[in-house]
Amino acid sequence: MSTPPSTAAAESVARVTPATSTAPAGPAAPATSTAPVGPAVPTGVAVPTGVADEARGAAGAGAVSSGPVAVASTVCREDEHFGALAADWADLYERCATVTPFQTHAWLHSWWLSYGVPGRLRVVLVRRVADGRLVAAAPLWLTPGRAPTVAFLGGGLTDYGDVLVDEGCPDALPALAAALADLPDLSRGAVVDLREVRPGAAAERLPAHWPGPRRRLPDSTCLELPCVPVDELVLRLPPQRAQRARAKLRKIDREGVTARPVPLDEVPDALDHLLELHRRQWAGRGVTAEHLTSRFGEHLGRAVRAMAATGHARVTRFLLGGEVVAVDLTLLSPRLSGGYLYGADPVLRSLKVDIATLLLRNGARLGEGTGRATLSLLRGDEPYKHHWRPDAVRNGRLLLARRRAAPLLWLRAAYVGGRSRAADRLRDRAWARALRHRLTAGRTPTAPTAPTDRTGRGRTTS
Repeated sequence: MSTPPSTAAAESVARVTPATSTAPAGPAAPATSTAPVGPAVPTGVAVPTGVADEARGAAGAGAVSSGPVAVASTVCREDEHFGALAADWADLYERCATVTPFQTHAWLHSWWLSYGVPGRLRVVLVRRVADGRLVAAAPLWLTPGRAPTVAFLGGGLTDYGDVLVDEGCPDALPALAAALADLPDLSRGAVVDLREVRPGAAAERLPAHWPGPRRRLPDSTCLELPCVPVDELVLRLPPQRAQRARAKLRKIDREGVTARPVPLDEVPDALDHLLELHRRQWAGRGVTAEHLTSRFGEHLGRAVRAMAATGHARVTRFLLGGEVVAVDLTLLSPRLSGGYLYGADPVLRSLKVDIATLLLRNGARLGEGTGRATLSLLRGDEPYKHHWRPDAVRNGRLLLARRRAAPLLWLRAAYVGGRSRAADRLRDRAWARALRHRLTAGRTPTAPTAPTDRTGRGRTTS
């Protein structure tokens, strides 16, 4: 897909690296670039030293030529241009094997409109020179603060972060890594901090092409089930637990709760109802405060309307006696579906209808016959999720920097590792949970990049 001249002009040219091969062309980088400094980061896992990019240093807008393919990189910094990328982005998305719903243009652009900071957009793009077709993209921004980072768009509202890479273009990922390393922000000491990288994601391969220090750390845990009908999920359970699950399913049917997919033209009203039910459901209890804000509602409405039109989101109403008693939002990608947020009328709790089972059955139904392999329960390690014996999958966190900024990278890694260990020690202590709920209930966070507490997230059972 060719880029119109006006669009190309809106992209600022990044210094790119000519290369003659994507295979290793020289010795590996020194081991000190990936090894921890002293005992500061005991929880980190060093990333094996990758392939050094042999021909770094060429200036200008030139193409990266690797064999028969030539690619060129640019950096999108303008809000309007990012919005105009929708068609090219969708074309690339369809050629990416590892993408999740959180890499759709609709989700990312909507988040930026609600949470972005003017002048800090850094979307790295790689195109084929021959026809201008987009073959790689990194949806990034420069976070504010005393120690800025280059991070994924989406912040704490996004469960999976990744770059988009055309698997049919082997030169795309090395060129993307080279363009990212050449961002001027990194020469001024910024560290690339890529959160919530799912195992197998394209971003996991970036360190192999990174010319400077790098670090891989653990991030959030996501629980995942196979995307099969709910009856097959029940068969995975021990006999007594399976019996209880069948009883909960029969209870839902006995009470007459039915699921109805929401037509596209009714999605905005259904989302408004979802957020109102969510607010009522969690009134007086610990809740993710950001979900109660107008900016979150605007982001969700804008993103989901567009995603529903392309099949990347489904909204479901649950009816009881003709009245809507719950609304569920499920996000979809070619290989994965995940329940993102729901709202439920307290009447369901009074009827002893198990909401978690209701939502799981709906998620399984949406995945039937689609070829999706994974039914993700997304972030959060709440006990009710373990009733279904899911697999625990740990997202990763990648830290990348220029060599001169290595001390800043190790310092950030030590800080992240220390916070993680402290959180692990406090997570299961009752007094810490009570304090966290008191501090977060009803408070609107001012930093949109901070991860949200998933306990109050939509998938917590009553």
